[in-house]
Amino acid sequence: MSKICVLDGYAGNPGDLSWEPLKALGECAIYDRTTPEEVLQRAADAEVVLTNKVVLTAETMAALPALKYIGVLATGYNIVDVDAARERGIVVTNIPAYSTDSVAQMVFAHILNIAQQVRHHSDEVRAGRWSNNSDFCFWDTPLMELRGKKIGIVGLGHTGYMTARIAIGFGMKVYAYTSKSPFQLPPEIKKLELDELFSNCDIVSLHCPLTEQTRHLVNAGRLKQMKPTAILINTGRGPLVNEQELADALNSGTIYAAGVDVLSEEPPRADNPLLSARNCFITPHIAWATREARERLMQVAVENVRGFLEGKVINNVAK
Repeated sequence: MSKICVLDGYAGNPGDLSWEPLKALGECAIYDRTTPEEVLQRAADAEVVLTNKVVLTAETMAALPALKYIGVLATGYNIVDVDAARERGIVVTNIPAYSTDSVAQMVFAHILNIAQQVRHHSDEVRAGRWSNNSDFCFWDTPLMELRGKKIGIVGLGHTGYMTARIAIGFGMKVYAYTSKSPFQLPPEIKKLELDELFSNCDIVSLHCPLTEQTRHLVNAGRLKQMKPTAILINTGRGPLVNEQELADALNSGTIYAAGVDVLSEEPPRADNPLLSARNCFITPHIAWATREARERLMQVAVENVRGFLEGKVINNVAK
């Protein structure tokens, strides 16, 4: 029976889902969290290792001679040295597209919160301001209707495309920076170059992978291209954004607001400049974490392991 080690299962399954389907595939050791110092001891005899955010380096793999399979419990797999895995004949799988609908939903949760200032006005009502108001209603921030606004989507993969479909439903004008040709896009989505997209759109939403080319894609120069009424949304990867320069842009009024679900360091340091920036709304990397998305994640994770054990590898990113 194969030995299976889950290094950090808590984020995906804090107790509301079942590990039983995975346990049916082998002898399982499941840990909520694992520090770098604990990896070698915990995974010592494991043929199969599952990881969400625990890093697996070339040195780690070299010290785990039994290791034949690494299952990443996420879509992004930059925590694994894939080249080293390939050289050692170790299969590496990921879980693509499991959270597409949930992440696109979070994009619009941020957009709608900013457009209507939902949290702010709810807090003001609780503070008694509506009860003490002379009129039947009040607002003290700009309120925005989305119909007719321009949204620019950077990266038109699964989540970017789903975000575009929702935007179309709101009557927005949708633009995309994408490697796809204009002929591959539906008529409701227009292709733009990056500078033009940032300059013309009322909302920019980031959905591109993190590479050396996209690191700090959003910086002081790009932010200056945007309208002073513009909104930036990041549910992709934290390092796509230079956080100090975004904070400066928000505090100076260069752009109006930002909604982010990811930061460059998670959990963030107390001195992260976005934590105190004006009109910056931050959620703690939860766009992917709906129960429905996590159920899909668990199901695909088990299917990936089963496929490997049966010699029918799927979702292999180390080919």
